[in-house]
Amino acid sequence: MCGIVGYIGNRHAYPILIEGLRRLEYRGYDSAGVALMSDSCHLNIYKSLGKVADLERVAEKQDVTGRMGIAHTRWATHGEPSTVNAHPHCSSDGNLALVHNGIIENYAALKEKLAAKGYTFKSSTDTEVLVQLISYIQNQGNLDLLTAVQLALREVVGAYAIAVIDRRCPDEIIAARKSSPLVVGIGKDEFFLASDATPMVAYTNKAVYLEDGEIAVLHAGMPLRIVNLNNVECSHEVQIIAMNIGQLEKNGFPHFMLKEIYDQPGCISDCMGGRVNPDAGTVTLSAVSNFKERLAGAHRFIIVGCGTSWHAGLIGKQLIESFCRVPVEVEYASEFRYRNPVISSDDVVIAISQSGETADTLAAVELAKEKGAFIYGICNVVGSSIARATDTGSYIHVGPEIGVASTKAFTGQVMVLALLALLLGKEKGIVSEEEYHQTVAGLVEIPGKMREVLKQDSLIADFSKMFTYARNFIYLGRGYAFPVALEGALKLKEISYIHAEGYPAAEMKHGPIALVDAEMPVVVIAAQSALYDKVLSNIQEIKARKGRVIAVVTRGDTEIKKLADYCIELPDTLECLLPLVASIPLQLLAYHIAVYRGMDVDQPRNLAKSVTVE
Repeated sequence: MCGIVGYIGNRHAYPILIEGLRRLEYRGYDSAGVALMSDSCHLNIYKSLGKVADLERVAEKQDVTGRMGIAHTRWATHGEPSTVNAHPHCSSDGNLALVHNGIIENYAALKEKLAAKGYTFKSSTDTEVLVQLISYIQNQGNLDLLTAVQLALREVVGAYAIAVIDRRCPDEIIAARKSSPLVVGIGKDEFFLASDATPMVAYTNKAVYLEDGEIAVLHAGMPLRIVNLNNVECSHEVQIIAMNIGQLEKNGFPHFMLKEIYDQPGCISDCMGGRVNPDAGTVTLSAVSNFKERLAGAHRFIIVGCGTSWHAGLIGKQLIESFCRVPVEVEYASEFRYRNPVISSDDVVIAISQSGETADTLAAVELAKEKGAFIYGICNVVGSSIARATDTGSYIHVGPEIGVASTKAFTGQVMVLALLALLLGKEKGIVSEEEYHQTVAGLVEIPGKMREVLKQDSLIADFSKMFTYARNFIYLGRGYAFPVALEGALKLKEISYIHAEGYPAAEMKHGPIALVDAEMPVVVIAAQSALYDKVLSNIQEIKARKGRVIAVVTRGDTEIKKLADYCIELPDTLECLLPLVASIPLQLLAYHIAVYRGMDVDQPRNLAKSVTVE
């Protein structure tokens, strides 16, 4: 959630840190700050409430010299958003500055212990407690910064990614992580530090992803050193960052979200690249090839995820049960990890997370591993914690997603689930050759069908103006369209702040229909399917109560067009692949309503892209 940036080398640190914070704005934040070791070896700290631009105004005309520094964007946990609570936090003696992502669960006990020794605190954060603890240990034993950090972190309960600097050591940054991501970028005689790789891609394509319990010692001009809390040296593998600076720009679009909606045809092609052979009509997944017996022999699949990933999991449930005839459960990771679930060694747990760092999902993975389950990860970020913690898995390969409201990651997750289900069904002998090749052909057509839907953007934008007044929305769908309705409602809630709920269309009569009147917009995913007539009947019930209907229909539909106030047409698509196409108009609808309402669609209030704390 919070964003950490650090730099040490021969360049001026301030512009690198500020640009890095901008790259991390998508993670969600309420304040920002920077600590710089000036050319005259003074520790200068500037903080502000609000955006990175506000921090720049605070730092304007101040001393921003120096070739080492750390910076931070904060998403409030302990303590309200304020300049005082913003990071970096300092020790009482002014020697140390620290930035932190995560939660120190035992901070109250540590704070009480330090207060008894005469320490005072300016903020209400858990982070200030940690920097004071490091300072206390350092001063008590006259220790170097690394040793003090190691000893302090042994007393800490919770999750953290930290970067610490000491004004008495102007050529050193100490960084550590536990259950919160931290990446070290390696340049020529310089190091970059960040919560993810996006702040450093303009400078280097080489990175090391720290593991839990590891501490990085960064000295300009010296090799990277990584040790654990017991000062044992840790080996590290340098990885190539698989992104470029162009992927982090808007490329002429007004918002990242709209760019990423339009990216989807290309992203889905990339997701299928090397996996779907259109000429042979086949699907290949290395994870299935390497663990064919384990996956095909699963007695049950359990899918865990949060938010949009959970919605993708609901689609995955239908795909796997349809193609493989194996029972599937879909769980909120946040509930799964605490309810003592029944898991056996015959189960396969599929963990879905765009960032690969979602704290609840990562904890669910660890729980399932302890129970002996086989873990399959579906992530977007190469080298992420979940990708490293799972037994095998598949990347969705949709490129960095900057908009907080997930779009291309959702369709990428659904695509991977479709490939997995289809291939396992074929391996199990349940999917016939005809159905297999028909579905592969349908997959190949998806990018083109997405482009057809995107051509209706201006139509959707035009009628979206009519719904800026709305205070509530209902989204309805059946079968594969039901999770699409849930996802469409979530998109609207996230970025327009309009209350919206998704339901199975047949459940409308069991309560939600009481809400329907002339002021209630109802979005219905009503593409051709075996349940078309039943959905048509639901629309008639809505119209009988003067509800306003936005219908997503198959091209050429005439029946629903007679009833609906507005229609969005989809190209004819295999029912099992419908979510890949039907989700796009709902993303556009949410986007345009939010823009007309004047909302910040890329950084909606209170939300973060990567939820790395509970």
